[in-house]
Amino acid sequence: MVSTASIASSIASSIAPTHLRLPDLLHVTDRFADDVLDGRFDHVLPVGGPPTTERWYTRLHGDDELDVWLISWVPERSTELHDHGGSLGALTVVSGALRETRWDGERLRTRGLDAGDQAAFPLGWVHDVVWARETVTLAAPATLSVHAYSPPLTAMSYYEVTDRNTLRRNRTELTDKPEGN
Repeated sequence: MVSTASIASSIASSIAPTHLRLPDLLHVTDRFADDVLDGRFDHVLPVGGPPTTERWYTRLHGDDELDVWLISWVPERSTELHDHGGSLGALTVVSGALRETRWDGERLRTRGLDAGDQAAFPLGWVHDVVWARETVTLAAPATLSVHAYSPPLTAMSYYEVTDRNTLRRNRTELTDKPEGN
């Protein structure tokens, strides 16, 4: 049996709001992650490194078609279940580890993403991303990831799973950042 989520994903991918595809966005995040690791973006990092008590982010590239962000992750800070409005997205973990929980149309599923791992987000993808304590080591105390969105983010909707195991939208926020206001 084909799930409703698979059908929605197929339809959404055929009417994407950008000519860039998910593989293109994965390539972009991979390339920018390499540049971050090679030190080409050291000048945008806060003095002393990313904060350890609050999330931090900075735009690495932005135009009418594509935004690329460097994001740091800290313990006890969730993005909440959200989508990316009318934007496709992708990420590459630069250092540390993340845990993604996503709605598959019937229930929440979780996966770990370690340094070098990638994830792509078609239209309608609802997920939460958090710092993953389980695999962070002293050698990589900070978790950094590069995210790409096309077209650039303009809105994010936030959700909750109801008692009947359905998804309910709580709010939508206009934003031009990788996190709502």
